[in-house]
Amino acid sequence: MQLNAVTSQMFRAVARSPVPVLLPFDAAAFLDARLQGARPSLELSRYQAGFRAVDLFEAGPAGYDAVFSLEPGATDLPRRIFATPIEVQITGSSLIYDINDPLGGRGEPVKALATQYPDLRRFIREGHVRYAFTRFGVPYVVSIQCLDSAPHPQRLACREAYPVAEHFIRALRVCGGSPSRPAPNIQPALAERAAEPSAIFTYRPSGDIVINSGFRKQVGHADLTVYPQIRFPLEKAPAFAHSQSFRNFRPRARRLDEPTNGGPGYPWQDNFCESRSFGVGQCANGFGHQGQDIRPRSCPQNPVGVGGERCDPKQHAVVAVRDGIVIRSARQQALTLQINTRTEHIRFRYMHMNPFAMDASGILNGRSVGEGEIIGVVSNYLDGPNGTSRHLHFDVQVFTPDGWLWVNPYVTLISAYERLIGGRGREIGPEASPLPTVANASPDDVLGNAPRQARQR
Repeated sequence: MQLNAVTSQMFRAVARSPVPVLLPFDAAAFLDARLQGARPSLELSRYQAGFRAVDLFEAGPAGYDAVFSLEPGATDLPRRIFATPIEVQITGSSLIYDINDPLGGRGEPVKALATQYPDLRRFIREGHVRYAFTRFGVPYVVSIQCLDSAPHPQRLACREAYPVAEHFIRALRVCGGSPSRPAPNIQPALAERAAEPSAIFTYRPSGDIVINSGFRKQVGHADLTVYPQIRFPLEKAPAFAHSQSFRNFRPRARRLDEPTNGGPGYPWQDNFCESRSFGVGQCANGFGHQGQDIRPRSCPQNPVGVGGERCDPKQHAVVAVRDGIVIRSARQQALTLQINTRTEHIRFRYMHMNPFAMDASGILNGRSVGEGEIIGVVSNYLDGPNGTSRHLHFDVQVFTPDGWLWVNPYVTLISAYERLIGGRGREIGPEASPLPTVANASPDDVLGNAPRQARQR
């Protein structure tokens, strides 16, 4: 309790964590300096192994998450080519999602840290170098986004990330939270479905991706789980879930976002595992798209006198799918929304919105947003404007012993869209599969089990 009182000045609501909070913060040195009359709060990097003041700290009933940054040259670490601060994330959680993970549990020991963390393992998964270990019976994962490639000023190579992550881990100290204690298993809940069928909404089965669109022509990954029950990420219907890389679009439709016979419309189609260079452990060859592309309805026209009949693409609002905390640094075009409750520790990522508009709106690290709150508009940013077609990329990550991993959001989105339009969709296709059965419920009552949290620690 005393430690929480001290560290809550830097790490808001640290006492809410149900597990011990490990951070690179030397609380003993901080307290000693304060007793000596110093003002250490003005020089936090002295007590944080050179890491600047925390970018994000969020604690809740499932555990805690934090993001710290290390400036180039801030310590005596090896000189690196990557020219911008390196962000390091740490998660400690009482809640673990038990997914079918063919790549799970792998990694190599780090000899230099073996005495301090005997079970620590290092591995590269899904675009991050990760260090997973157990302390106090709790799983912790430290991760840095990187590429397993040659160093570059604009692209962090994983080999440059290793010493930063290991410097971070050496500096970890208990900074508050609560002693870990056993938590009850969480039973799956049932996702709500509209009672009446929709006259228009149809979708192809989960895992039924465009033929030959998978990495090395792999097939998709069928997953009937509704991981969380959410609000649909676009404010208004209709919306169309389709690949933005493997479907033919008429030029005018691509420019104006209008559904045509050759463009997006119903039925929806899964594109979680279509070919990309991104690591996705749930896909057959370990590579995939990570999420689902969603294209909005026909582009609204400007009112008369405001641009005539020109299409105004900035009218498709994107909303928070749940009450949550934003994880996003300035100028990043990816926005992550994190949910931390007694029964869920889950993340949703939105991509391709205008980063400068989000900066101006204060959609940054630590911002609390409410379900249905507008957080941006559908855009076409990738590394810059016009980098992709105008659509929203949406994905879901759950916390596992290997850290935050991507799972197929397709059925989660179907469930949310049915509630948005107030009508039950119809699955179509040559191999349409029946909906899963659940004890004491008929197949028509559920779309999937939500969420798939099989055990807690």
